[in-house]
Amino acid sequence: MEDKRRKQNISRSRRAQLQFSVSLVDHFLREGNFSQHLSASPSGFLAGVLESLTSNILDLTSKEAHSSGKKLIGSEQVSQALQNNEELHQFVKDDNQSVVEKTPEPDKN
Repeated sequence: MEDKRRKQNISRSRRAQLQFSVSLVDHFLREGNFSQHLSASPSGFLAGVLESLTSNILDLTSKEAHSSGKKLIGSEQVSQALQNNEELHQFVKDDNQSVVEKTPEPDKN
């Protein structure tokens, strides 16, 4: 009998060397009815972006916790780190304005 070796399945996250699950991001994109507009690669790219963003926030937050003498990261340190970083502050700020309020009404002629 011939010894057939089975090819080991490698997850998309492992192939992309990511900690975030590419399959889970793909599931959420498909659940949000974006599947008709997307190929397979955006889920891997989005998982990479989310992982990078999370890593940057955690790095800034750990520095904030260390500078304030805390051993554990709390929500206060996350908020302070986001407030101190202008780019992240602009990214997560809440405008409290609806898209409907920004949309101009059409002319009724």
